[in-house]
Amino acid sequence: MSSALNRYWIPHHEIHRRVITQELQYYLGPEATVRPYTLEGEDGFLISTPGACLTDEQIDDICHKSKEVWDRKAAAIKQENPAKALKRPLHQPIVISRSSSATKSRGAHRRHHNLRRRLPKE
Repeated sequence: MSSALNRYWIPHHEIHRRVITQELQYYLGPEATVRPYTLEGEDGFLISTPGACLTDEQIDDICHKSKEVWDRKAAAIKQENPAKALKRPLHQPIVISRSSSATKSRGAHRRHHNLRRRLPKE
C-alpha cells in the first residue's frame, strides 16, 4: 500500500454507509478506504486514496443507490405491518432492553396513589 494517500472528507447527507463502503473501491481502486469521520462537528466520511477523490457524478450515483437501500428497507418494514403507515418508518424505536425495576416501582407508586384516592377523607 502506498504511504502517500490523499484524504478527503464528505458529509454523510443522503449517503448510506454500506453503499459508500461497497462502491468506493469500484470508483477509486483497491487502495481506497472510507470510514466515518466528524469534521468540525458534522458527521461524514473520511476517504483515503492514492488518487483524486470521488467526482460529483460518482457521489450522485452513491446518493441514488443509498436512496434505493433506504426505500427497500422502508418497504420491508411496511410489509411487516401494512395496517400501520408510519410517517418515519426508518426511525421506529426498537427496544434494546427494559429496566424491570423501573416498571415495578412505577406500578407500585401508582397502586399507592390510587389507594390514597379511595380512602375516605376524615
